[in-house]
Amino acid sequence: MSPFPVSPAKKAQLLKRMTRLGIRETDLEEKFIRGGGPGGQKVNKTSSTVYLRHIPTGLEVKCARERSQSMNRFLARRELCEKMAEKVRGEKSKRQQEREKIRRQKRRRSRRQTAIMLDAKKKHGAKKALRKKPEPDD
Repeated sequence: MSPFPVSPAKKAQLLKRMTRLGIRETDLEEKFIRGGGPGGQKVNKTSSTVYLRHIPTGLEVKCARERSQSMNRFLARRELCEKMAEKVRGEKSKRQQEREKIRRQKRRRSRRQTAIMLDAKKKHGAKKALRKKPEPDD
């Protein structure tokens, strides 16, 4: 693995995580693809996007987060480790949990849920109406 533009501690942490998950550098197929999107001509001309494939499991990762190819190589390996941990432990990543949470928040309520909610609001409104002071009669 060539040097990444990160601190030695982060590099060591990544290597330790890769060995713990059983990911060897020889098992990785790495390709560099031309990037796209925001960033202008520089991004569109250089092959800074990194495509990683773990051959034994078939897991694939594509990373184009940074303009630097070496940084994308580091980030792709980190993403591959996250995917592998999900697969091995059966746990959902924080990113996936966040996506699901947003999806639940945006999801439209069913008619039954809406009716229950409106009924509860009416009851609450009636309860509050009972607390009102009676208006004096003239």
